[in-house]
Amino acid sequence: QVQLVESGGGLVQAGGSLRLACAASGSIYSANVMGWYRQAPGKQRERVAIITSGGSRNVADSVKDRFTISRDNAPNTVYLQMNSLKPEDTAVYYCYYRPIGLSGMDYWGKGTLVTVSS
Repeated sequence: QVQLVESGGGLVQAGGSLRLACAASGSIYSANVMGWYRQAPGKQRERVAIITSGGSRNVADSVKDRFTISRDNAPNTVYLQMNSLKPEDTAVYYCYYRPIGLSGMDYWGKGTLVTVSS
């Protein structure tokens, strides 16, 4: 089992910044993917950014000029630095983890709400 605990959400004005963090604990595989998804009201969950334990990143086009994903491997913590926030970034942000090479072992955090006011 893997536990994911997110922190850093909140209310911010448009143009502001927030930094999300997610700490993973439990049975962590050294080769893994961690990242962030988000779900806005009435919309499907979408991938924001992911990063492998080796440092390879994939960031959604809609945020790549504003958001930066990074991580520490010891302990397993992933960060999302969000700059120039827009009202359309308002969503619940979920932390994600899965080991590389093993299927059916996706884990999700409980989510942290980010609200961007105009």
